Amino acid sequence: MGGCSSSQASSSPSSLGPRNGRPPSKRKKPKGEANTPTNAQRPLDSPMTAQEPNTDIRSYNERRNDEEDKKRHQQAPRIDEKMCADDFTFLTVIGKGSFGKVMQVRHKPTGSIYAMKILKKNQLIRRKQVVHTKTERSILVNMRHPFIVSLRFAFQTPQKLYMVLDFFNGGELFFHLRRARRFELSRSQFYAAEIASALGCLHKNGIIYRDLKPENILLGNDGHIRVTDFGLSKDAVENGQLTHTFCGTPEYLAPEIIQQKGHSYAVDWWSFGVLIYEMLLGVPPFYAENVNKMYQKILKGPLKFYRSMNLDTRDLLKGLLNRNPAKRLGSTNDIKEIQEHAWFKHIDFVKLECLQISPPMVPNLSDNEDTSLFDQEFTDLPAKDTPLQVTNSVIAAEGAFPGFTYKPKNDLCDSENDICDEPIGTADDDEMLAQAMMSYKLVDLPKDKPDMQRGLSMMSTT
Repeated sequence: MGGCSSSQASSSPSSLGPRNGRPPSKRKKPKGEANTPTNAQRPLDSPMTAQEPNTDIRSYNERRNDEEDKKRHQQAPRIDEKMCADDFTFLTVIGKGSFGKVMQVRHKPTGSIYAMKILKKNQLIRRKQVVHTKTERSILVNMRHPFIVSLRFAFQTPQKLYMVLDFFNGGELFFHLRRARRFELSRSQFYAAEIASALGCLHKNGIIYRDLKPENILLGNDGHIRVTDFGLSKDAVENGQLTHTFCGTPEYLAPEIIQQKGHSYAVDWWSFGVLIYEMLLGVPPFYAENVNKMYQKILKGPLKFYRSMNLDTRDLLKGLLNRNPAKRLGSTNDIKEIQEHAWFKHIDFVKLECLQISPPMVPNLSDNEDTSLFDQEFTDLPAKDTPLQVTNSVIAAEGAFPGFTYKPKNDLCDSENDICDEPIGTADDDEMLAQAMMSYKLVDLPKDKPDMQRGLSMMSTT
């Protein structure tokens, strides 16, 4: 079961849903965020532009804009005749976002519980998410790793895309971190080791993840983590190749992304360092309420250490949070450098990937259908696949995702199966940390304005 594999023959909104279903965290909106975004500062989770369909699509619409054509479209059979939404019982809404919703479902032929991510094609086209969606689907099909969510089925209708993924009901790592405020060292090391293993697998297969954060780490009912949501990932990256998309979540952005100098796998190890810091202290190392100030802290601010951090922890974080990506820990031999660091000396990575190390915490759940760790705002919604009104944009989007359908050969597939060059500040006063955490508290923001929520991912191309 352990190890990393990529199989073109075999087969994750987050499988469980929260990242794509609801604002993954209710962190404060940065002060001073402009209403009209620029490349460096835009509504989080909002693409660079939202244009109308291009000329080719408009001409296509002109050929099909009569009412009889729309009526025929409404009666059209599903694209995939082998599997459809009717093969599943909708149980509970576990997330909802701009492009669609995520529901807990039961597969009627097998009784297996999955998460179904339903996306509206016309919205994906309008928000320029077609390529990203195809990339996510490809990654989820081809990755096989114990700490990465897997795609089990995919199908489409003329109007929507359906991705059926492993369902993990242990909640987001973010949920548990906010509840505990911070994790003890051994718990942080366990989660970090499993996350590193997943990142190593992705990098081995030419994939930069680019959106590592607690909201995208799910816990199963066994207490092990799964990395989910590959909507910002970049695949087919060759060694030494740089990509220039401005994307990620502000707290976790590497300096080279902010500076738009081009980036590669090292950005994931920067985010990995930020995540470890947050697990240990409850707040990211360069957090500020104002997003521009946060960017400046990421680029120039000192890395502060606290009394609770031992020497190995400090050394690891200095290596991971090196502003020079060429000198960053993991930049030369990738995960091997991480595994060999003294901070992980008590972790046997072979046993870890074989799930032979007991998790530090197992979620308290009644059964595999328990959704108590999901936001009640969504679980109270009716679980149904709402039909779309047929419009020109819906019709135009019909053929935009050829080859999206996926069904494994085994139809009964089951879900079981350079900061060092900067001054390093040392803060021994716990009051400073408490003040930082106070400014990082959760707040309720308007439900009808999801783009205002902190912690959402953003993407723009430059």
